[in-house]
Amino acid sequence: MSSYSGPRLRSAVFLVAGVLAVPALASCSGDSGGTHAGRVVAPDVHQAARDRVAEGGTLHWAVDRLPSTLNTFQADADTTTARVASATLPSMFHLDRQGRPARSAAYLRDAKVETTEPRQVVVYHLDPKAAWNNGRDIGADDFAAQWQALRGSDSKYWTARNAGYDRIAKVERGANAQEVRVTFAKPYADWRALFSPLYPKEVMGSAETFNDAARTGLAVSAGPFRVGKEDRGSGDLTLERDTRWWGDRAKLDGLVLRAVPAGKRVRAMLDGRVDLAPVEQDEAARVARAGKGDGGPLAPQSGPNAAGAVAADVYSRAFAKGSPEQVNRLDRQNRADLAEARAVEEAQQRSLGRYRLRKSLEPAYTQLALNGESGPLSDERVRRAVARALDRKALAQLVLKPLGLPADPVGSHLALAGQDAYADSSGALGKQDAVEAQALLSDAGYKPAPVSGEAAKKDEAEQGQAGAGADGKAGTGARTDGKAPRTDAKAPEDEARSEKSGADAGKARTAGKKAGAEKKAGAGKKAKDAAAPLAPAPVPPQSVLLHQAYAMAARPAKAAGAAGAYAPKGTPAPPRAEEKGEAAPKAGPAGVPAVLGKDGKPLTLRFVVPAGAGSAQLREVGEKIAGMVEKIGIRTQVQKVSDASYFKDHIATGDYDMALWSWPGTAFPATDARPVYGKPVPAADGSLNVDQNYTRVGTNRIDQLLDQAAGTLDAKEAGQLVKKADARIWAAAGSIPLYQRPELVAARSDLLNAGAFGFATPDWENIGFAAKGAKGAKGTKAPVGKPVRNTTAPVGE
Repeated sequence: MSSYSGPRLRSAVFLVAGVLAVPALASCSGDSGGTHAGRVVAPDVHQAARDRVAEGGTLHWAVDRLPSTLNTFQADADTTTARVASATLPSMFHLDRQGRPARSAAYLRDAKVETTEPRQVVVYHLDPKAAWNNGRDIGADDFAAQWQALRGSDSKYWTARNAGYDRIAKVERGANAQEVRVTFAKPYADWRALFSPLYPKEVMGSAETFNDAARTGLAVSAGPFRVGKEDRGSGDLTLERDTRWWGDRAKLDGLVLRAVPAGKRVRAMLDGRVDLAPVEQDEAARVARAGKGDGGPLAPQSGPNAAGAVAADVYSRAFAKGSPEQVNRLDRQNRADLAEARAVEEAQQRSLGRYRLRKSLEPAYTQLALNGESGPLSDERVRRAVARALDRKALAQLVLKPLGLPADPVGSHLALAGQDAYADSSGALGKQDAVEAQALLSDAGYKPAPVSGEAAKKDEAEQGQAGAGADGKAGTGARTDGKAPRTDAKAPEDEARSEKSGADAGKARTAGKKAGAEKKAGAGKKAKDAAAPLAPAPVPPQSVLLHQAYAMAARPAKAAGAAGAYAPKGTPAPPRAEEKGEAAPKAGPAGVPAVLGKDGKPLTLRFVVPAGAGSAQLREVGEKIAGMVEKIGIRTQVQKVSDASYFKDHIATGDYDMALWSWPGTAFPATDARPVYGKPVPAADGSLNVDQNYTRVGTNRIDQLLDQAAGTLDAKEAGQLVKKADARIWAAAGSIPLYQRPELVAARSDLLNAGAFGFATPDWENIGFAAKGAKGAKGTKAPVGKPVRNTTAPVGE
């Protein structure tokens, strides 16, 4: 921040599955001017009082993979790392179900800003019982060790983030052993994000223990559970009840985090290997149907029909033969096969009947990312045209409506519906309007360039080759360099367009690509390495989940418009082609719009999507988007790449034009949004430092607003600054939020106080199985709450 507080890691929630990659909630529709709040969906857990939960038992919880480190502050930490930390380590604050920071009563009596002049001083009063399981009291020494490790002054510590810690001037013991005083060198609004989790000084006290010892174990911890045995062969990490925990005794004897790949979790449930598992949409459908329709709209249209598939196959084979005798014989065989298939399917469904589908909205949203580093999308007018071609409401409905969840597009990059900072600022970009989108393209110099005859066939062949590979390699399409054709057209003299986005960093652009490729091997060692793709996990606080980044840019605002930049109903488009005496784009044969082009090159964008079997719904969303932009004259070349290479080889390195991935929500937007939306800047070696801004689009004004918000202790003022920053991010059109991801979890029907948590932190000590004779409270059915305040993006600055 001109005061930027340095690296704070945010994990890219890369979705590769229909559900694993889909969300939709908050905000206004794409047809709205950005004036109303989104609908809130409550967590869906089987809630019950402690006396209804049985003592003992082991919960088997499916995760994507075992964590490569147990240190949440390292670059390769993931959501399973965060889950372990949440169950075993202190956090001064956690997130509540509305995504707000709440005091963790077991550790903290109170914490407050004692004074702001001459410096901000925060005083923590710890619970007198709070102690590590080695018998030592939790105290100022632990706070000080964590500050020293994460402040960024010692390069020996391989830390992925230090946001906030680098603003601290000193940490000291207060009036007694339970009082900790933290003095800040610079004001820091998000101080509640610090020391959550808190590691013991045995981990933070030296670079050696920080870098290595905490990767594979936590010898000292302080929570309802402690880290037990890890079996990489079976894919199990066991958390054991910690008998030295001073709070309510954990009901479970143990909790096993079991690595089960997405798409194989129904099989694991049928085999009795998991009790709780995030599931994809097709798996969720089977669970919902088996659980007597629990799950709403999923039930009637769900489940693989094994028997029907057998029947169809048999009849097709019979009629292909054509012989009446063969038809009769195959018909008899079909009846037997059908009966057997039905019996197997019914048995499986009875077994799945032990589970219930819990559904809510995950604290993460899916976006369409537009890479502004080079090519057509380096021109803001082209990015805005793509954005205004999208029917975001239709995309949200595609993903969420079948689940019975609110199909509302997300209206903010920095908050989700129900959070205090949420306001729909999409009006800074403008609603869907194909005519205005075409006018923007015309102003950028793109004219109708219909392709016909042999040329059309050649282009189609090239397009197919570009999208054919699923191995992560670029195809051999029209652009041999794997990038869209570049245009040097200047943007209109508009406030937001008058300054160069991070994409226009000259030589840094080319060097940045080279450096990006060289950096890939160093993941896990340096904070500036790209965030690895993460599967979703409802383990707040999100400040713990945000793993990997730091970053570092528009002129004084005009008098009117959202956040002082753009009118709430969208920026007036440039004069239409016909108004300037030019021919307007015309439709091609059969009503297909003519492809636009410039300098003899068609306007073609490469849309990179993951090719994995679990990514079908994500690809379906991509296909809808491709159809929408085609209507304004933009051709897309869809390139399917392997899931393993999707993020590290394409998103992080900038090898794409359009792509889809998700970002987690946060309670600390001023801090956590900085590396994601900050303007890329040239590094000392000449490369382009993008941090986590993988769209390479940013402005000085966005940086200034986020920096001001992070340094403002007035909560109301900070909130207004965040909303103004969000409007600027919309106007820059590098990231287009689409929908909040659904959270679908299969849970045993007798499992209590667990399910689809949403923003809420699990109540670890109360999770368990129903005691005999106690049914407990019925699980909530993800009720749709009343709309949160009717907030709008602020006008003027």
